[in-house]
Amino acid sequence: MTSRFGSEKDIFFMQRALEQARLAFDKQEVPIGAVVVSADEKIIGVGYNNVEAQHTQCAHAEMIALTRAAQQLGDWRLNGCWLYVTLEPCSMCMSMSVLSRIEGVVFGAESPIFGYQLDKNMAYQLYKNDIIKTVSGVCTTESAELLKSFFQKKRKL
Repeated sequence: MTSRFGSEKDIFFMQRALEQARLAFDKQEVPIGAVVVSADEKIIGVGYNNVEAQHTQCAHAEMIALTRAAQQLGDWRLNGCWLYVTLEPCSMCMSMSVLSRIEGVVFGAESPIFGYQLDKNMAYQLYKNDIIKTVSGVCTTESAELLKSFFQKKRKL
């Protein structure tokens, strides 16, 4: 995995993912946002966590953004695209990213409970072997603070 603060381009697209996360926050969903960026650097899919409203784990921000990107392109193959997400993807979302053939994933905060890096099965080995590029640490503080604020608010209710 590449670790860096992020280029201006990475920060720009992560800010768009953070906008999606704030929408989830406003709807009392865990504030995770995602955007898919095409090879020509256009946003072609957006999503925010919608698990509670849809009553399904399939409504993760990444799943929604990847689905919308595929619909926008008219092809499930997202070759050359990048996924930007505010929290490290879980194994389900990382697997969908690999199956969608995207080039890479950029994420903000690490997920110490559900992040794909915790998964020690064969799929993790595939990610580790550079089938998909990963960049961590882009807008980490903003991503983590939004999550922290959400859970603090939840505990007060």
